[in-house]
Amino acid sequence: MAAFGTSIPFGSAAAAANTNPNKDLEVPNAPSDGISSLRFSPASNLMVATSWSGQVLCWDVQATTGQAIPKAATTLDKPVLCSAWSADGSTVFAGGCDNGVKMWNLGTNQQQQVAQHAAPVRHCFFMRQMNMLVTGSWDKTVKYWDLRSPTPAHTQPMPERVYAMDVRDELMVVGTADRQLQVFNLGTPGQVYKSLASPLKYQTRCIACFPDKTGYLLGSIEGRVAVHHVEDALQSKNFTFKCHREGQDVYAVNHMAFHPQFGTFVTAGSDGAYNFWDKDSKQRLKAMAKCGMPIPCGDFNRRAPAPRALRLQGRPCTRLLHLAQDGSIYAYAVSYDWSRGYSEYNPTTAKNQIFLHAPQESEVKGRTRPAAGARR
Repeated sequence: MAAFGTSIPFGSAAAAANTNPNKDLEVPNAPSDGISSLRFSPASNLMVATSWSGQVLCWDVQATTGQAIPKAATTLDKPVLCSAWSADGSTVFAGGCDNGVKMWNLGTNQQQQVAQHAAPVRHCFFMRQMNMLVTGSWDKTVKYWDLRSPTPAHTQPMPERVYAMDVRDELMVVGTADRQLQVFNLGTPGQVYKSLASPLKYQTRCIACFPDKTGYLLGSIEGRVAVHHVEDALQSKNFTFKCHREGQDVYAVNHMAFHPQFGTFVTAGSDGAYNFWDKDSKQRLKAMAKCGMPIPCGDFNRRAPAPRALRLQGRPCTRLLHLAQDGSIYAYAVSYDWSRGYSEYNPTTAKNQIFLHAPQESEVKGRTRPAAGARR
């Protein structure tokens, strides 16, 4: 298994101020082209990134020392658009413009093709409860794969190309071209539970299912997020809000993810900003400084090692203790997202970077909304 690069500790100087205004940790040896996905393992702090260069890179983010240690690397023949982890964290799935998904075993460094479509694969997820892989493609299908078989267990037609998708336990939501949404209860995966048009007026860019599976977030290219519930009885709780805008400039919402511990969420956009929000109190918790490039993707760590007493140079270190908890790290990419087309891309000056942010509790813990007219 090929290792690459060297590690950089938390707090070290990272990139120039315009791409790292929040002074977050820069991960070493980022991909050489646009970064398409970032995913933490569900079983550890291993993190994988994929790229339009075809690279699939893996780091071990140390919870106790705050270092991102390069662990493994491989390169596929075509641009990679999505990634996922097996439930035990031993295997990475990478899909993209070769119209398939490769399964990469980190222990043996062996690859095997496990899915095939007629067009690029935009999203893939490993469904632990079904022990299957699900893939969404621009060929207007979602397919379910038993990894022991080269043929799909089921092919679900979609009304259009799959642009956005998320899976959380039994809830799966798929967003397609023409603003169509397909909601599935994976207890009966071959049946569409609900089919509807997006409440947003423009193209769906990203989806994130609620932790309690009662609904989902929709992010669009118009700098707007919809908070939407599955069941009709909860529709009164639906609302939308504007974000990732500056004056007359409107930017796409590229990525959303829920904090594993507090249930709040983050949005990241083409404006280079990432912000933390509380949907229950309908307020922004923290607006981070804007990076000099778009943020195309990100992820929270989901299951770090159990906390334990730590000491640094003989003294207790509460900062490192905090890093040993779920959601203690938010990883995000700073990279061109093609939102302005090829004419805005200059390969000689383009930067592709990955940063690690250690969220403070005040940034991600929900709080009661101040009463109208109250002083803040």
